[in-house]
Amino acid sequence: MSIKLQTQSYLTFKLQNELFAINVGDVLEILEMSPITNVPKSPAFMKGVINLRGNILPVMDARNKFAMPDAEFTIDTCIVVLNIDSGKEPLLVGAIVDSVQKVIDIPDEDIQVSASMGAMYREDFITGIGKVEDNFVMILNIDKVFSADDVYAITES
Repeated sequence: MSIKLQTQSYLTFKLQNELFAINVGDVLEILEMSPITNVPKSPAFMKGVINLRGNILPVMDARNKFAMPDAEFTIDTCIVVLNIDSGKEPLLVGAIVDSVQKVIDIPDEDIQVSASMGAMYREDFITGIGKVEDNFVMILNIDKVFSADDVYAITES
């Protein structure tokens, strides 16, 4: 009898020197920063919308979702276009991150279910913590971090 081990691929990115990861199956593309049109009366984490090949793409600030202080955009700042589960139709959202690092493979056995992260991160935002060499990476549940309700909040503004 053989046991087949699963390995998942993740896109890693940084926010305020912390390393996070998103399953590559949820990432559609990575965009350079572009002008963002503000939407009046939208929540603070909503930076606005951009034109993505003729379609409106809501853009959220990932730092704000994790209660991190604002930072100036740099040449490394980018927008990660994500496909989130709305329960109905696919929803696209852009997440501003400080920098995209690389795609890594993490075997399932190297991912630990997240324990309480204290007041810094909501437990439901983190699906697990992966060990990569001597570092740890927080694997996000993007359907919780960037929920469909957040997208509807900006599209209905």
